[in-house]
Amino acid sequence: MTGNAVVEPEEPEMFSVREALLPPSLRALRAKLSAKAKQEPGFRFYSLYGHLCQPWLLAAAWAQVCANGGAPGVDGMAIEQIRRSEENVGRFLAEIEQQLRTRTYRPRPVRRVYIPKPNGKLRPLGIPTVRDRVVQAAVLLLLEPIFEVDFLECSHGFRPGRSAQDALRQIQANLHAGRCAVYDADLSSYFDTIPHDKLVACVRMRVVDGGILALLRAWLQAPVVEPSEAGRPPKVKRNDQGTPQGGVISPLLANVYLHWFDKAFHRPDGPAQLAGARLVRYADDFVVMASEVGPQVVGFIEERLEQWLGLKINREKTRIFDARQPQQTLDFLGYSFRWDRDLLGRGTRWWRLFPARKTMQRQRQWVRDNVNARHSFEPLPDLVERLNRHFRGWKNYFSLGHPRREYRQINWHLQQRLGRHLQRRSQRAYRIPEGVSVYAHLQRLGLQFL
Repeated sequence: MTGNAVVEPEEPEMFSVREALLPPSLRALRAKLSAKAKQEPGFRFYSLYGHLCQPWLLAAAWAQVCANGGAPGVDGMAIEQIRRSEENVGRFLAEIEQQLRTRTYRPRPVRRVYIPKPNGKLRPLGIPTVRDRVVQAAVLLLLEPIFEVDFLECSHGFRPGRSAQDALRQIQANLHAGRCAVYDADLSSYFDTIPHDKLVACVRMRVVDGGILALLRAWLQAPVVEPSEAGRPPKVKRNDQGTPQGGVISPLLANVYLHWFDKAFHRPDGPAQLAGARLVRYADDFVVMASEVGPQVVGFIEERLEQWLGLKINREKTRIFDARQPQQTLDFLGYSFRWDRDLLGRGTRWWRLFPARKTMQRQRQWVRDNVNARHSFEPLPDLVERLNRHFRGWKNYFSLGHPRREYRQINWHLQQRLGRHLQRRSQRAYRIPEGVSVYAHLQRLGLQFL
């Protein structure tokens, strides 16, 4: 995502290719790879590694890594340290090129960090070094146009030209078409449980270049350095499954693996054909929607995911329900769908799409964390600009559907918190001009309400 767009799903923003940064030569190569993959669905690419050693491809990969940003890896080397001079960048890329040409490149361990989830638990992320991110970005630039041709319309996550809003609109269309029986799935630690052997086998269905496959295996098997505790040395371990969430190549590999579930779902003996079911998937979050979700559909889904792909379904969070039942909501990617009563009391119902309850709780908490006594000495224009920047992104994402009621709730909460904040900024009482409401005064200060 770029600009002010904010991805509300609980996952952190993943690496995305910025097409505008690609040179014409690379765009032409990607177009050729895409055309070949489209013309010959069974073709397997076997000569890609040579492109990986080209200076122009590595320079493009470096530009992509810089645009996406990110923290340092285990070596402590930050992007800004490398960017201090053109000579430094040139030397950095030349070393990578030499290692790739001589086949001496070896990935460094991945630094493990943990970020809080809305439910209070921690989500593990793996941060490769900047050097490894550049090589992964170069491989991604080669592989993405090949696999993108194969991916189905039901898949929306971390794909060029697709977004969370596309997935939400597809769910909305399914509800309007009467597919209101929902299988709302939850995969347990998907990124950390993908079997390496099966994942590589999925990649080999399209790419058999030994050099590329060796790089993928090396990244998958790279040691993980856990944070040190109480002065103890950090623990280092190797994983025999999973692809580190936070790696440049991880979103593509995750989509490649679940693509085979998408294909099975749409086979002649799959739920799409036998039960008229529709699959909507955003990375590892997905729902299955039909006029009725019976045991045959459930059995097919669970058998393919657990027995065939070796994944685990979280039974506690997975549920089957009729979205038209009273008080039922379908929550997906931070939004809720609900079969609501007509607001004018005309006795009819309609499908309302709005920010979910947990989303609202997180936003109110964000306001409490960012408008409090700790920020009393922050210049008021800086505070207002920070709030505006955050809520511009939030509004960009939550502009779909019917969010007006939730906008008003956030506006009221923000007004109350800021009003109290102004009163305690100094020992003198803050005076709002006579005859001006708090809402209007905050607007005059530059605050942009939702």
